[in-house]
Amino acid sequence: MADIKMTVPFFKASLGKEEEDAAIRVLRSGWLTTGNEAHLFEKEFAEKIGAKHALAVNSNTSGMIMAMEACGVKQGKAVITTPYTFVSTAASARHLNADVYFADIEKETYSIDPDCIEKILDSDKGKNVVAIVPVHIAGNVCNMKRIMEIARKHNVYVIEDCAHSFPSKTDMGFAGTIGDVGVFSFYATKTMTTGEGGMVTTDNEALAKRMTQMRLHGMNRDAWDRYTSTKASWEYDIIAPGFKSNLPDILAAIGRIQLLKADEFDAKRKSHVKKYNEEFSKLDFIKIPPTSRGDSCHLYLMRLDLAKLKCDRNTFAKELQERGLGVSMHFIPIFHFTYWKELYPDFKAEEFPQAEQKYIETISIPLWPDMTDEMTDYVIECVKTVGEKYHG
Repeated sequence: MADIKMTVPFFKASLGKEEEDAAIRVLRSGWLTTGNEAHLFEKEFAEKIGAKHALAVNSNTSGMIMAMEACGVKQGKAVITTPYTFVSTAASARHLNADVYFADIEKETYSIDPDCIEKILDSDKGKNVVAIVPVHIAGNVCNMKRIMEIARKHNVYVIEDCAHSFPSKTDMGFAGTIGDVGVFSFYATKTMTTGEGGMVTTDNEALAKRMTQMRLHGMNRDAWDRYTSTKASWEYDIIAPGFKSNLPDILAAIGRIQLLKADEFDAKRKSHVKKYNEEFSKLDFIKIPPTSRGDSCHLYLMRLDLAKLKCDRNTFAKELQERGLGVSMHFIPIFHFTYWKELYPDFKAEEFPQAEQKYIETISIPLWPDMTDEMTDYVIECVKTVGEKYHG
């Protein structure tokens, strides 16, 4: 057994008294579901990234389903996304009975390859594809300029999966404002958190109206409006078979505090990444993660050069765990999962060589704002020790 000097969790949310006070304030207010706190959270988030509309939702997945539905994703239609993502990105389309076409990722990054997107659209003679769903893996923004050019050429929507990318400011604006819709996650491990939750952003008035209607059972009035306006609270209409995707005030209140701290969190993560990069660039068995303008550094994707090591990725990861480090894999490509293999029999690893190669080489190591210098030093020490043990 390896000598464990300390335990470094893979992630720990940065929460303080301000979040506690916000939650207690809502508990004491007597209004727990979606209300004024959620509406203020939407307003403040929209102002932060420069979006016209922001809709608070109970998860990125709910927001993705809502966004896809508004863009016309349904049975007989399809979306294009990457197999190198968490399954919810693709599963959202399946919840709407639509198909998913997968495009491999780029050779030098973990981002969806625009060339592969274009090949799919060029072969889509039936015009089944209605949306491209790029995923900003680890907070590193995809090649949105090229993706938007392709989307406009083929007259399809772009729904950005921004689960990892807040706050990601690029030359084209913040991630989530470049495409037609952006969908964020505030899950416990994300760059800011409400425990569970998310946000959908758009500048498109028609899409915003449809998603607002579908967010809460297809009602034309939410509970806050019904119980705080002078109009009778029991008077409402159902205009569509909507979803149950609203974010309650108690979580929105926490989100408002986290939003105020987001830039501070971002700076701390980047300081840890800088330290990792400086040390790992000296090791020939590690390839430094790709980056670009707007990278929010949500994850540190440590890519091993297996040609320099006498072990595989799993062995290396297990050794890190034995030394007290929390590690993860981002991501197991979707083509490895039973459901997707049964749904699409031709959906195989060899069709996506870049996604498969990154998968077998990459380990996500601890990266969170409140890591101490001692923690980052220990992570680096462990990586060096394991690498030296297996260096070829």
